[in-house]
Amino acid sequence: MRWKAVLFDLFDTLVLFERERLPLVRVNGRTLHSTAGALHELVRAHAPDVDLARFVDALLWSWQEAERLRAIDHREIAAPARFRLLFERLGFDAAAVPPALVEALLGAHRLELTRAMEFPPHHGAVLGRVARGHRLAIVSNFDYAPTVRGILGDAGVIDLFAAVVVSDEVGWRKPKPAIFEEALRRLGVGARQALFVGDRPDIDVAGAHAVDIDAVWINRAGAPLPDGVRPPQFEIRDLTELPAIVGA
Repeated sequence: MRWKAVLFDLFDTLVLFERERLPLVRVNGRTLHSTAGALHELVRAHAPDVDLARFVDALLWSWQEAERLRAIDHREIAAPARFRLLFERLGFDAAAVPPALVEALLGAHRLELTRAMEFPPHHGAVLGRVARGHRLAIVSNFDYAPTVRGILGDAGVIDLFAAVVVSDEVGWRKPKPAIFEEALRRLGVGARQALFVGDRPDIDVAGAHAVDIDAVWINRAGAPLPDGVRPPQFEIRDLTELPAIVGA
C-alpha cells in the first residue's frame, strides 16, 4: 500500500462553513451574519456602557489584528489571546477580566460557529471507507481546539481519527512544518507514508510538500493553481474521488 495514513484539513474540506447560518446582527445601518450579538450580551453584563456598535468595531478589529499577526510567521493566535485583544481595544484591563467571562465568550462563539457548519452526509461514508485501510488524522488551522473536536463529534466521525492536530494546541499554523510533523509523530508514520487532503493550495498543498507529504487538492471551483505552488499529486472536485486514489 502506497500510504499508511491520510491527513485531512477540516474547514472547507470535510466540513463547510455557511456564514448565512450565523445570527443576524444589525448595527449602524449594516446587517451582518456574526456571533457578535451573542458575545455582546455577555460583555454587556460585565460592562453595561459598551454599546453594540462599539463592541462590533472592537471585535472586527481584534479578528483583523489576529490575522495580521498570524501572517507574520504563521504563529497561532489562540482564541483566548484574541479575546484579550478585544478587551484591550475596548479599554479594559485584560488581566482583570473574570475568567468566567472568557469561558462564556469561548463557549458562545463555539456554539454559533458549530451551528454554521455543514458536514455533507457522504463525507462520513468516504471517511469510513478510507479508515478501513489507513490511519486518519485532522490537521487544522483553528484557534480553539474544542470547536474542532465538537464538530467531529457532532458529525459522528471523531472515532475514525487516530489524531486530531489543531494549531491552537501546536502553536503553529499550516503551512509551517511543525503542525504536519506533529501529526506524523502522533500517527507513527513517515512523511512518504502519508497523504494530505485539503482545499488550500497555498496552505495545504504547499505545506504538505514542504515536509515531503503527497497532496490531494480539493478544487471544487476548478480554480487555477496559484503562482509559485508546486502542483499536487492529485486534484479532485469532490471527496468521493478520494477512495479510488488510496485504493479504498
